[in-house]
Amino acid sequence: MRLLVRHTTHYAFSKPVAHGVQRLRLRPKSTNGQSVVSWETELNGLTREVEYEDQHHNHTMLVSVQSGVSEVSVACSGIVDTSENAGMIGRHSGHMPLWMFLNQTGLTQPGPTMRAITAKVASDHPDLLDRLHALSANVLGTMAYEIGQTDVTTTGEKAAAAGHGVCQDHAHVFIGCARAMGIPARYVSGYLMMNDRIDQEAGHAWAEAHIDGLGWISFDISNGIAADQRYVRVATGCDYRDAAPITGISRGEGEIALAVRLSVEQQTIEQ
Repeated sequence: MRLLVRHTTHYAFSKPVAHGVQRLRLRPKSTNGQSVVSWETELNGLTREVEYEDQHHNHTMLVSVQSGVSEVSVACSGIVDTSENAGMIGRHSGHMPLWMFLNQTGLTQPGPTMRAITAKVASDHPDLLDRLHALSANVLGTMAYEIGQTDVTTTGEKAAAAGHGVCQDHAHVFIGCARAMGIPARYVSGYLMMNDRIDQEAGHAWAEAHIDGLGWISFDISNGIAADQRYVRVATGCDYRDAAPITGISRGEGEIALAVRLSVEQQTIEQ
């Protein structure tokens, strides 16, 4: 499947910015089941400083905010070819050893609610793949998908205890529970082509778990499925903070207004 992605992030500041730096992880990976045909990034009010591949093999760009600007934007667009691989990403690669994905983070650390979710599936499913599918279903059954109740700082345990969250929260809970069972797991940020619309409110997040002999396998907890050819993988990490599309700091900006435009649509591949 050939997918066209357009993603624009616009910041408006109530006061001119004195200085600022942003880290961008917006370029998709070329990996198993996915090939980047073309990708462009246009910056307004920002200066490209350096590009590199981080410890998770994420393409990363550091940009500085131009002094005195009152608004900045990042506009990305590109074409990605995807193929159906039943959610199988393949063997582990990258600069991070596999055991790193067994370590809990502040966002994935289990508390009483997550430990209860884990206990419900750990003893009933000796097969690891079956156990992970059961875990995904149990997380979704415990936490209703509900926007506006959590933010990027919300821990998986807090979201699970509240009984609601979004894709980021589902991923953090799944990852924390998998790690508690001794299964390496990681966070994935990217895009999903919806079947009923082109324009979307935000990017998507899901999780991957590693099983010996199979490699990394994807789990979209919020939708209860494995990632298929409608998904575009952009960045991976131990949690959201490692794979966040845009992070940064600025000074002198006053109040900030954020606007995001995102569309994902299928394109015809010419023979």
